[in-house]
Amino acid sequence: MKSLTMSVARWFTGLFEVWRREFRLVFTDAGVLLFFFALPTLYPVVYTLIYNPEVVKKMDVVVVDHSATARSREFVRMAGQTEAINIIGHAADMQEARRAMASHDCFAVLEIPQDFAKKLGNGEQAVVPFYCDMSLLLRFRQFTVALTDIQLATGAKIAQQKLDDAGLVAQAIEPMASPIDTEAVFLGDPTQGFASFIMPGILVLILQQSLILGITMIAGGHAERRRRNRGYDPLWVDAPASAVVLGKTLCYLILYAPMLIYTLHIVPWMFDLPHYGDIWEAMLLMLPMLIAVSMFGQVLSGFVTERETSLLVIVFTSVVFLFLSGLTWPRYAMNPLWTLIGDAVPATWGLEGFVRINSDNASLSGQARPLHMLWVLSAVYFAGAVAVQWWRGRCNRVCQPVE
Repeated sequence: MKSLTMSVARWFTGLFEVWRREFRLVFTDAGVLLFFFALPTLYPVVYTLIYNPEVVKKMDVVVVDHSATARSREFVRMAGQTEAINIIGHAADMQEARRAMASHDCFAVLEIPQDFAKKLGNGEQAVVPFYCDMSLLLRFRQFTVALTDIQLATGAKIAQQKLDDAGLVAQAIEPMASPIDTEAVFLGDPTQGFASFIMPGILVLILQQSLILGITMIAGGHAERRRRNRGYDPLWVDAPASAVVLGKTLCYLILYAPMLIYTLHIVPWMFDLPHYGDIWEAMLLMLPMLIAVSMFGQVLSGFVTERETSLLVIVFTSVVFLFLSGLTWPRYAMNPLWTLIGDAVPATWGLEGFVRINSDNASLSGQARPLHMLWVLSAVYFAGAVAVQWWRGRCNRVCQPVE
């Protein structure tokens, strides 16, 4: 009984010593401070500023009007009145318009053919070429929507004119023209743009990547101290491996509690991003995610031999984790292998649950699957982290200098 009590006391003493040592390592390392605090503080602001305003509006367009008729001028006026198009001027020919696009004075060229008015007058189909810069798909999408609206409005106006010329009443035949009543029901808020869609998920990924970066950089410092001291780390704490893992995790949870509130609550409030759900339910969901990420980072730290290695690992995995999360491509459309790999990333489930609570006003009780998966990943990575710490402790004992 006495031996058991001493073992328990030694375990808790080791946990406290590891917790205290980890705090000291964090606050005496400028690189770790940068990743733990500066990165999650500045990155959300920078990313959100990049995607604001959320909808691309009034993009500069040059017109080449070969028709030079009343109808072509009316068409150009209709284009300039849309939300997406800003007519900045007319070019004499396509060569001049191409030079304007090459010098980035405009993003698109609207070319009206010479027979534009003639074809419309004869009831024929008139083709209006539109040349668009495809370097940003958001521009192309807005241009397409605007041109579709112009096409529909022009077609409706021509149809109205034909009815007036025939002496018919448009309202009398309107039910015949639209026998089926359609209604669009949007999932989510259709007034929101790209930032409202992608930023809540990006915030979760930023938290994961910054925490893993800091953990692996601390591990790189451990490896460098061992090399300088013939395989022994003078800052090593002789404690059970499970106490080391939990002591580290407790330190990271305390440090990331304020960063969690700032990143997932204050940043959406600052930029008016979706934040409909209960923030405390979102925080409760993020707790197992932070635990799983902490354990995941400690497993990855077993492969880190230098401080700079952490940068290479995270730079390589950042884009991979983004795609595997399902934020840019639906997970149900992925290959089963990639879906399985994505299931092993804590941010995948944290992102799914957080977006549902934060953007769709779902309740925590409805996030059983993300919560279950996060706790499963925490347990799996805890076992892996204990194995890594056991191996490190064994190496330190072997290499410990004899006093």
